[in-house]
Amino acid sequence: MERLSGEKITISYGERDIVKELSVHIPDGKVTSIIGPNGCGKSTLLKAMARIIPVKDGRVVLDGKNIHQQSTKEVAKNIAILPQSPEVADGLTAGELVSYGRFPYQSGFGRLSKEDKEAIDWALHATGTYEFKHRAVNDLSGGQRQRVWIAMALAQKTDIMFLDEPTTYLDISHQLEILDLVQTLNREQGTTIIMVLHDINQAIRFSDHLIAMKKGDIIQQGSPAEVLTHDVLEEVFNIDAELSQDPRTGKPLLITYDLLCKHYTRI
Repeated sequence: MERLSGEKITISYGERDIVKELSVHIPDGKVTSIIGPNGCGKSTLLKAMARIIPVKDGRVVLDGKNIHQQSTKEVAKNIAILPQSPEVADGLTAGELVSYGRFPYQSGFGRLSKEDKEAIDWALHATGTYEFKHRAVNDLSGGQRQRVWIAMALAQKTDIMFLDEPTTYLDISHQLEILDLVQTLNREQGTTIIMVLHDINQAIRFSDHLIAMKKGDIIQQGSPAEVLTHDVLEEVFNIDAELSQDPRTGKPLLITYDLLCKHYTRI
């Protein structure tokens, strides 16, 4: 079952096609991670699917409608996005930042309704950030800030959430904290999650569905077991991988790897 898909989409920066005639289907109610080498089009695809950037050709379809022909507020009632390395104004509190998630439902002077305030408090509680409601976001740790940003996305009350490299610049414990939260939101709220991750083992562990990309193309998509094979890792990342089974999840586990071909001249 799917609500969101891309149909033969081409995405360009200037005259250069980054993604060309690519079709992708996002399983509903699952956690999907997009993996691949730097510059392969992961974030570009995610931004196009979330309507952050336009498509040159083809279309992104949400509930049978072309997402790029819908109004911003209409899309924002269905899709929330946590961008890569988001910035926030000095002095803005966590509660104020999360309140921005209620934009799609506001009219007139943009005053918060009772329903808005309840949604804000619910999102803060759901992400374990209610205690930071009146604290400046920039005074929080990296992991705490990420949870507040996720709370803002949650306050939109959408069924679909995009996260572009949500663990960037975080230490390993905060990475796990964020990914545990994402997985909990999926399991308890039924939120469809689409995220870009660089760490292959984290993508395997926290995802139901993987999309492996290289040079703007999808090389393989499916369950972690279908995607994380020696052949796919060789083609996508140019590595000779040793795989095992994660004793905690039963999913594939990347143990170690070597480069197959070194693209540099020895000194």
